Amino acid sequence: MKSFVKRLAATGAVFALLIGPAAAQTLTPDLGAGLSERIIQIFLTVTVLSLAPGIAMMATSLPFIVIALSIMRQGLGLQHAPPNMLIMGLALFLTFFVMEPVFAEAWSAGLEPLARKELTEKEAFEKTLAPFKAFMSARIESEALSTLAEARGLDAGALAQPDLALLVPSFILSEIQRAFEVGFVILLPFLIIDLIVASVLMAMGMLMVPPSIVSLPFKLSFFIMTNGWVAVSGALVRSYA
Repeated sequence: MKSFVKRLAATGAVFALLIGPAAAQTLTPDLGAGLSERIIQIFLTVTVLSLAPGIAMMATSLPFIVIALSIMRQGLGLQHAPPNMLIMGLALFLTFFVMEPVFAEAWSAGLEPLARKELTEKEAFEKTLAPFKAFMSARIESEALSTLAEARGLDAGALAQPDLALLVPSFILSEIQRAFEVGFVILLPFLIIDLIVASVLMAMGMLMVPPSIVSLPFKLSFFIMTNGWVAVSGALVRSYA
């Protein structure tokens, strides 16, 4: 039982590094603590673990990939194929493929030394967060960063080294903007096919036939011939290179 509590509390401490040093200090296992304190540690560990999906959504490439894949499915005219669960699963594994170097650097720089007790919780937090900050800073658009900084009344010096409160929302807004730009490019071939089919149907006098039904096989055949899923997924991954 003691070993289980120790492993669970240590896992919570790792995730707490992404929340803040104070949370990490709270979740540091103390085997000499009483039963009530251990129960509180387990409760806080589970709470931090529940925040992991939100952290993945805020500080990784997941929003960009999910939005781009969803727009591509809409462009095909398929509402439920592939299903949302499959789209999210593909986006998660593509995100892991993109973020794996960042995760490895964060582990070797901060979490592994913390596990060996070579760093304090505050030092490990800063070193673990540094790769994520570098990743987000490389993808932030200056307009989003300056707009949010202006809303908070920050000077130009804050833009050089933005804190998390400014860095994370700027990164998310930049990723959403970039995903819609990619989605626009993806939708153009499907729009052309829809326009051609609609023009042919009007010329034939078949005004009662929905163009979306007729154009669907043509869009699917075009997508299959171009190996669309592999091509789009590869382009999304390469955009982070």
